[in-house]
This record gives sequence, C-alpha cells and structure tokens, in this order.
Amino acid sequence: MRRRMRSVRARATLAATLVVAIALVAAGAAVLLALRASLIGQADTEADSVARNAASALSNGLAYNDLDLPDGDENPVEILDRKGKPVVFGEDVEGMNVSAKASDRLNSVANDDAGDTDEGAADEEDALGPGDIADETWYGEGTATVEGETADYRFAGVDVVTKGGVPLTVYAGAPLSAEQDAVSTALTAMLIGLPLLLVTVSGVTYVVTRRALRPVEGIRAEMAAITASEDLSRRVPEPATHDEVARLARTTNETLAALEASVERQRAFVADASHELRSPIASLRTQLEVGAAHPELLDVDGAVEDTVRLQRLAADLLLLARLDAGERSADGRLDLAAFVHEEAGQRVGDRVEVSVDAESVEVAGSRGQLARVLGNLLDNAQRHTRTSVAVTVRRSGEWAVLGVADDGTGVPAAERERVFERFVRLDEARTRDDGGAGLGLAIARDVAVRHGGSLTVRDTPTGGALFELRLPLAKSDRPAQSAQPV
Repeated sequence: MRRRMRSVRARATLAATLVVAIALVAAGAAVLLALRASLIGQADTEADSVARNAASALSNGLAYNDLDLPDGDENPVEILDRKGKPVVFGEDVEGMNVSAKASDRLNSVANDDAGDTDEGAADEEDALGPGDIADETWYGEGTATVEGETADYRFAGVDVVTKGGVPLTVYAGAPLSAEQDAVSTALTAMLIGLPLLLVTVSGVTYVVTRRALRPVEGIRAEMAAITASEDLSRRVPEPATHDEVARLARTTNETLAALEASVERQRAFVADASHELRSPIASLRTQLEVGAAHPELLDVDGAVEDTVRLQRLAADLLLLARLDAGERSADGRLDLAAFVHEEAGQRVGDRVEVSVDAESVEVAGSRGQLARVLGNLLDNAQRHTRTSVAVTVRRSGEWAVLGVADDGTGVPAAERERVFERFVRLDEARTRDDGGAGLGLAIARDVAVRHGGSLTVRDTPTGGALFELRLPLAKSDRPAQSAQPV
C-alpha cells in the first residue's frame, strides 16, 4: 500500500477524492439544514395562522364551544387559561406537550399567578385589553396525541383577551411529518449518491492523471535510455501541447543540447591539447636522444625553448581547467591605471615599446588573472604590430575600459569571434615561433566573463586591431545616480 502511494497518480486521486468528499459533506449538510429551516418556517407560518384565527374568533366574543377548530390530525389546537389549564381542545385532540419557548411562555404566565412574576410577559399581558390579541407569537416543538396516536408538531402560541376580559393562550400545531420525510429522503439520496460520486471522481481523476503523466513517463524512459547508451545526441519526446509537461520536455532537450555541446567541447579540447603537447614533447625527446648519443650535437637552446613552451602550455591548460570548473576570482580591489603601468613596466624583451595612457579607475577582481589577461593581450599585440602598441584605460559609465591597440593588419570581421575560441590561430599566426598554442585570447575572454565583463575586438582608425576589456567598476567607484524630480 505504501509503495502504491508513492505514485503521483495515486496521491492525486486520493487528494481529489478527499477534497470532493469534504466539499460534498459540507454542501450536503448545508442543504439539509436549509431544507429543514425552510420547512420549519412553513410549519411556523401554518401554526401561527391557525392560532391567530382561533384567537381572532375569541377576541370577537365567540364562545369556546362555537369555535370552528381544524381537524386535530392536521392542526391540533389547545386553549389555556391564565393558570395554564386547558379550557378547549381541538377535534380529536387528547393532549399536547409543548416545549421550548412556547412552554416557557406558559410557565411564565403560571408563575405570575403564583407571585413569581416575569416582568416582560406580565407587562405584555397587562397591556392587552378586552378583545386584544398579542403581536408576538411564541414558537416551539412538541407532541400531540390525536385519536391515540402521538406525532411531532411545530407549535405557535398567541395571547388573547376575550371581550369579557378573560386572558387566554391559544396553541396551534402544524405537523413536522413533511419536514421529517423530506429531510430523510434527501439524506438517503445523499448517502447513496455520495459514494457513487466519489467513485466516479476518483476514477476520472486517476484516468486523467495517468493521461497527463504519460508524457512524463516517456521523458523518463528516454532519459534512462540516454544514460544507458551515453548517446547525448538523442532527445526526449516533446508533447504537442503548451502545458508544464511540454515545457519540461523542451527544457530537458535544451539541457541535453548544452550537455552535448559541453562534452564535444571537452573532447575537442582534449584532442587539441594532446596535439599541441605532442609536438614540443616529441621535439624535446628527439633533442635529448641526439644529445645522449652525440653530446656535441645537443641543441641546449632549442631544448630550453621547447621546455618553456611546454611549461606555458601546461599553465594555460591548467588555468582553463580551473575556469571551466567554475573557479571564482578572488575579491580584491585595484587601481586599473596603476596596475597597467606596473605590468607594462615589468615587461622585458618586447620588440616594440608599449605606451600607456591610463585614467585612474578602480575595479574588483583577481590581480593574478587580470595580469594574465593584460599579458596575453600585449603578447598578441607584440606578435602582430608593426611599429607601436598602445594601452589605454578610461571610464565609460559604470564600466572600466582597458584597450590594447596595435598597428598591424587587424582582425577580419568574419574572424572576430572565432579568434577567441580555444586552439584557434589565424593563418598568419600558425608558425611555431610566433603563433603559440592559440589559447591566449580564449583565456583572456574566459577571465573577463568570470569577472562580469567582456572582451571584444575591432579595428583601430589606422587599421590595426583594438582589443577592449570591459570590467564593472568597484561599487564605491561607480558614479552616483542623479536624483529624479518628484
């Protein structure tokens, strides 16, 4: 049973059935109460009419024996004197037992005669003169015995004073059999119909829920097959609807597509890294083997160069791996202008002198990673420039913009995005000595994105390449927003 309740269909069916059951019970109780109240109101109206007809006849001076009282089965009538003793019974009426407010009224009148005065009742009765009928009617329930059979009735009591000044109380009843039969019939219908309705609701809910969740099962089965086959090119079926299940399927397929692209990117990265590592390792091994056999032929400078290249490539691959793993930059603040001056001043061996024009702006981020970005951009500019490399730092709204420009041939418009891809080198930069591994710009853009910024390239006015690094200003260095008029 517990295992079955783990099903969404079972839980949804149970919940819907409970809700409908509670609603039906509440509605049924309200209907029964309203029906009973309506029928009792009709009985009160009928009993009040009979009682006032008799009271009207008494107030007009009609004698007890001349009263035209209705049949006792339909409307039993009893007339009491001031002491509560019956003076007249309706036809075939053998006795009446009146409870609730009507009997309370009767007791108050009797107590008034005994000296225990109910001021409200006594005042009302004392206010009636000969031939008057009280405006207030007293209602209650009780029983009446007619021709030996006792039944339930709704009674109405009315005070009246005869023309001779005799105070009387007239009680007339209306049968409750119609109310009891109607309520009993309605209750029986509810007791029979409620279970049938609940069975219908539970069955319909179970069927509808199963149909609604069938696409979910298809998604689950396909995901299980994808996991087993490790084929990320497969996609889950998308229902031809516009509901939550269809959106779930679309989101799942988008996730699979992103995962497939990530895996393909990782495979390409591993393949490219293996290819890039193979050449310097093979070259270094060859030189070492030749040096071992013929020490006089050992190319020490070439071995050192290959070793340095391997070291740089390993460092680049390690940094890319950390960035792909979601490494966050250390929170630190630095003056970008002072930072650029310091980094440019430490460079030695550049074939072209670097000029710096920097405005003081503060940014937040990792000094080491930003130094790597600036170094990569300067290396790229030194590789392609003819006569000059210029670095600028300026403020643009809430951004700090670092630009590195050269006067080389620039980057073709069609290649301005591809140049930031990993292991991508344009034709001009494919030589071993000049081109590197094609990771510098990719690393620079990844670091920029991790810092909440961007890295783009465009042409300079002289036709060279201008790489622009945009970083958000440190919070305290951002311009205050101007006050808006109220």
